[in-house]
Amino acid sequence: MDTKVNSFLHYLSTEKGSSKNTLDAYRNDLRGFNNFLNDANIDKSNNVAIKKLTKGTIESYVKWLNSREYSRATIARKIAAVKSFVSYLIETGDLLKSPTIDIASPKTIKSLPKPLLTKEIDALLNVAIKNESMEGSRDASMLSLMYWTGLRVSELIALNLDNLYTSEAEPYLRCNGKGDRERTIPIPEKALELLKFYLRDVRHHFVRNNSELGVFVNVRGERLTRQGYWLILKSYVKQSGIKSNVTPHTLRHSYATHLLRGGASIRAVQELLGHANISTTQIYTQLANQDLKDVYEEVHPRAKIKK
Repeated sequence: MDTKVNSFLHYLSTEKGSSKNTLDAYRNDLRGFNNFLNDANIDKSNNVAIKKLTKGTIESYVKWLNSREYSRATIARKIAAVKSFVSYLIETGDLLKSPTIDIASPKTIKSLPKPLLTKEIDALLNVAIKNESMEGSRDASMLSLMYWTGLRVSELIALNLDNLYTSEAEPYLRCNGKGDRERTIPIPEKALELLKFYLRDVRHHFVRNNSELGVFVNVRGERLTRQGYWLILKSYVKQSGIKSNVTPHTLRHSYATHLLRGGASIRAVQELLGHANISTTQIYTQLANQDLKDVYEEVHPRAKIKK
């Protein structure tokens, strides 16, 4: 089955423009499915076994997933990966009938992302700004840019020097998001000042090889990794005293929610975030509306029901 999985991943990459993270997720989930087939003595003759996939096989796989005590979201994702793979096999003629028909995925409760309060954002950025070391200058620039542009972590660490247009009358950056969709994002003044200082006075102290084009680099002069960013963020979250759970995506959530609360249109936010579908952006309107509801219930004298 490995050959077909590789063909499927190639299809996702070239035809669908799927991101590296998406491809990695499919690869891992389908590897797990293949391992299940091996353990169940189903996959004994590679591509021939594909034609032997039945609804019973898929049902057994779902039952096996449930026995592993995966979360509903994880099970739903793994089943979705198999369904997508099966659809591809039908398109290529390797399967004539889908064995995943009527295979239900567990319903997942989609939790809203948790944005930080503006005072928490200020506290986080101020801790980095007050760190007067070269690493602190890099971190202040990086976290500020992350918040003021709403970049994904993958987009942030993929930024190259030629993606920045800081000398323009209206400074901006270009990045490639999911599906290799390019978008342009303005760089606000607060982020611009920190970014220019880092590029002018700090970055060259880290970089040892002039061929390194990454904007944000580690102390070895190499492009910063997702793990490196995560460790840096966790350190500043702890120092700033923020108690809520903060993930690498939190600054992006906060950016979108604060824009909507400030009156930005949902279409504008969709474009800035690089969402292909506006339904993805609409989750942030729920956050903005919930915030208004919380404020109303807190301050309106007749909002709370007396018991």
